[in-house]
Amino acid sequence: MSRHARAVPVLMYHHVSTSPGMITVAPGHFAVQMAYLANAGYSTLGAEQLSTFLRGEDMPDKSLVITFDDGYLDNWVHAHPVLQQHGFKAICFLVSSWPGAGAIRPHAFNVLPDALPRLLDHHAGECAIEQGHVDDVILRWSEIEAMRKAGTFEFHSHTHTHVRWDQVTKSSAEKRERLQADLIAARETLSARLGDVSDHLCWPQGYYDDDYREIAHDAGFRHFYTCHVGTNARVRRTTLDAERSINRLEVRNRPASWLASRLWIHSRPMISKAYLSIKR
Repeated sequence: MSRHARAVPVLMYHHVSTSPGMITVAPGHFAVQMAYLANAGYSTLGAEQLSTFLRGEDMPDKSLVITFDDGYLDNWVHAHPVLQQHGFKAICFLVSSWPGAGAIRPHAFNVLPDALPRLLDHHAGECAIEQGHVDDVILRWSEIEAMRKAGTFEFHSHTHTHVRWDQVTKSSAEKRERLQADLIAARETLSARLGDVSDHLCWPQGYYDDDYREIAHDAGFRHFYTCHVGTNARVRRTTLDAERSINRLEVRNRPASWLASRLWIHSRPMISKAYLSIKR
C-alpha cells in the first residue's frame, strides 16, 4: 500500500550562485542537495498540487515544494539546469516589474564557465536594482518562458515592486491604497505576460499585517508564503476560499546531510512542532 504525506515541507531559496553572500547557496551544494532529493525518492509539487494537499487531498509520501524568491538571473544560470536534470519543478515568486526584454543568456549546462553571465552577490545586486541596472541581476522574460516551457519553474507573484509599503507610507490608508495598486499591477502584468495568474503570493521580506492580508485577499490571493519556519500539514476545510499561510524552510549553504535532517523533521507534523518549540 502506498504511503501518503502527513506534511509537505516548503524549501526557500533565493540565490544559487558562484558569488557568495547572504541567502546564497553555492552551485555545488545545490547540485548535491538536488541529487540527494532525487536519490532519496522525493517528488516536487507545484502550487496547485500544494493547494489540493492543503485542502485535504492525498499527496505521495516524500512530497515537497521548492521555492525561489525574487527571480534572480542565477536561478536560470545554475538552478534551472540542475532541476531539469532531475525532472524537478520549482516555484519562483517574481517581482513583476523587474524582468526585462532581451535574448536568453547561457546557463551552466550549455557553455563553459568563462562564457556564463557575471553574477552579482546579493548586496551588489540590490544596489544594481536601485540604480536601474535590473537586467544585470534579474531574469528576462525570454528566460522565464524557457523555464516554463522546460517545466523546471512556474511563476507566481511577489508583488509588482517589492516595496514594503508599511515602511514608506505615512498612514494606514495610504499603505492600503499603495499596496492595493501594487498587487493589482502584479496580477495584470503576470496575466499579460504568462497568460494567467494564480492566487499564490509571497510576502516581500516575509512581512504582513492585518491590512496586508485583507488587501491581498480582496485582490484575489488566497495562499500566502511566509518566512515562518515550519511544515505544512493537511487541514480539511469546508470552503475552497479559505486563506492559507504557508511555512517555509530557508535552505542554507550546507551539505545534503543538513537538508536531509531538516526534511526528516519537517515531514512529520508533531516532531516538527516539538523541534521548533525546543529551538524557541
